[in-house]
Amino acid sequence: MSKLKSNTPISNLAAKFLSKLPFLKDKYANHERQLADHLKVLKDQQLIDSEVFSMLMGVTTVAKLQVRDIMIPRSQMVVLDRDDSIEELTREIIDSGHSRFPVIGEDKDEVIGIFLAKDLIQVFFSDDREKFNLLDFLRTTAFIPESMKLDKLLTQFRESHSHLAIVVDEFGGVSGLATIEDVLEQIVGDIDDEHDIEDKDHFVDLGKGRYHMKATYRIDELNDFFNESFSDDDYDTVGGLMVHHLGSLPKRGDSLSFGGFKFRAAKVDRRRIHLIELEKSNTDQ
Repeated sequence: MSKLKSNTPISNLAAKFLSKLPFLKDKYANHERQLADHLKVLKDQQLIDSEVFSMLMGVTTVAKLQVRDIMIPRSQMVVLDRDDSIEELTREIIDSGHSRFPVIGEDKDEVIGIFLAKDLIQVFFSDDREKFNLLDFLRTTAFIPESMKLDKLLTQFRESHSHLAIVVDEFGGVSGLATIEDVLEQIVGDIDDEHDIEDKDHFVDLGKGRYHMKATYRIDELNDFFNESFSDDDYDTVGGLMVHHLGSLPKRGDSLSFGGFKFRAAKVDRRRIHLIELEKSNTDQ
C-alpha cells in the first residue's frame, strides 16, 4: 500500500482518537471484546462504514502493541555507512526505495544520525559535489525502547516532527527501527485484500491442519495453542521466527520448514511479513 504522510486527514483523525484512549481504557478496562462489539454495532447500523470500522479497530490494537511487535529487525535495516562515497550512497538509496536512512559508524550499534534521501538532490545541483560530506547532512537520531507502546510512539513522532526512530534493547544495543508509516499501517491496514483477516482475529483455523496468522502472532501463544516449545529468546513473534531462521526477509510464497511445521509468507511488503500460512508437517498430530 502507498505510504501515508503524517499530515494526512486520516492520520490526524487517528491521533485525535488516540488522545481519547485513556477514557476508553477506563470505560472498557478488561473488556476489549466489548469495545469491538460496540464498534461492530455502529458499523452494522451504518453509523460508520467498513473503512472507519477497520481504522478504529486498528487504533485499539495500536494501544496494546509494543514497538518490538512492528519494528523492522536489525538484520533487515537498510543503512548507510558514514564513509560511503556519493556514488555508493546514490546506488543504495535508489536500490532500496526508502526516503530515510540510519547512518552508522563501526557497525549497526553505532547509529550516528539519519540521512534524508531528498538532501542528496541538493548535492547533485551543487557546484560543491566533490566536497560532499555525509556528516554535514545528518539529522538527530531518536532512540526508543522495544517496550514502548505504539500510541506513545505515534505521539512522539508527531511532537518531534520525525518519522523514524532507532529501537534499542535493554542493553543499549540496536535491535531494529520503527517509522511513523509502520505505526499508521497498524491503524489503516490494507483495504479489500483477499488475504486480510480481521484485526481481532490474529489466528484463523482453516481446517485440515492449515492456519492463517498475522506475523505479529506471539511465539508464546503459538506454543500454548500447539503445546510446543519454540524458543522466543531471539524473537517474540512468528514473523520474527521466519526472518531469523531464513536469514533474510522472505518474498511472498517463500517457506520455512521448522519444528514439524511449514511456515509460508502469504503477505509481505518490502519491510516486513504481514501474514503467514502455517501447516503442520504431519496433520495427524
